[in-house]
Amino acid sequence: MSYTGPEFDRPQPRRSPLRRPLTVALAALVPGALLGWGVYAAVGGSGDEGGGPDRAGGVSASRVPSSGAPAHSDDDAKKPTGASPSPSAGKPSASPSKSPSPSGAAGSGPLKGKVVVIDPGHNPNNFQHASEINRKVNIGTNWKECDTTGTATNAGWPEAKFTLDVAHRLRTLLERQGATVKLTQDGDRSYGPCVDERARIGNEARADAAVSIHADGSGTGNRGFHVILPGSVHAGSADTRAIVAPSADLGERIAGNFVRVTGSAPSNYVGGGTGLVTREDLGGLNLSTVPKVFIECGNMRDSKDAALLTSGAWRQKAAQGISEGIVSFLRG
Repeated sequence: MSYTGPEFDRPQPRRSPLRRPLTVALAALVPGALLGWGVYAAVGGSGDEGGGPDRAGGVSASRVPSSGAPAHSDDDAKKPTGASPSPSAGKPSASPSKSPSPSGAAGSGPLKGKVVVIDPGHNPNNFQHASEINRKVNIGTNWKECDTTGTATNAGWPEAKFTLDVAHRLRTLLERQGATVKLTQDGDRSYGPCVDERARIGNEARADAAVSIHADGSGTGNRGFHVILPGSVHAGSADTRAIVAPSADLGERIAGNFVRVTGSAPSNYVGGGTGLVTREDLGGLNLSTVPKVFIECGNMRDSKDAALLTSGAWRQKAAQGISEGIVSFLRG
């Protein structure tokens, strides 16, 4: 999602209280991540995704897999920048895949008994419900809009379709591991859900892990992915203190595995090259009572990143990287 919209006001930058050495488990991923970074650099890649200086106000760099981890994702605040669709670029190579298994289905496997909530950012129909998504909701520390439209590639392929496609792929992978998987929305709602409800779904499911999936809408040349971690917030009805440490662990593991599996580098425009960013202004994180992170998988407005995001084969790798990070976190 882009960094414009209700979830991306521009708070002043601050140093992350989460900065510390990577966990041993994540460190084990460094060789592979470094290899991914080396390949990326060799072909001239210049960035990640996440949120550039034009929309990433208030983010602070966090721990990073030395190979390059993601920086930070956001709630549901991304609005298209208004570029007109181009018929020659940014179109998906494969239509979003629908998982045949119902949300919540689980089998036997190492994750049996574990609950994972996947939050596909935005909704393809949000633009048809301006009054509903502009309605203010309580995000714990203040009030913000219910949701936003999300961004899109320059060819007009919406972020909301990207996030749902990756969510379906991720659900399939996790269910094969035995996890019970719930989606906050599955293309079955006319709009939303609102940011407060997205957090509430994870809380009520007592999720062992929750991940919000997004893609950024930054400027051309801004590339790469980043993971957003919740900061320590204790104000109003928001209290993230209990989930800060486990969420950081979850985010680091996802970041390391995402680098290794996709070969993508961490964001070149937020996170200081770490791929991890801490934020305290996102309702989807501030209202969560379970370990939760956001991942911005790439920048839809950059042609090179868009070529990846619109590739079905790459989206499968993205889902695999996220899945392996979640599995690593849940298995300790």
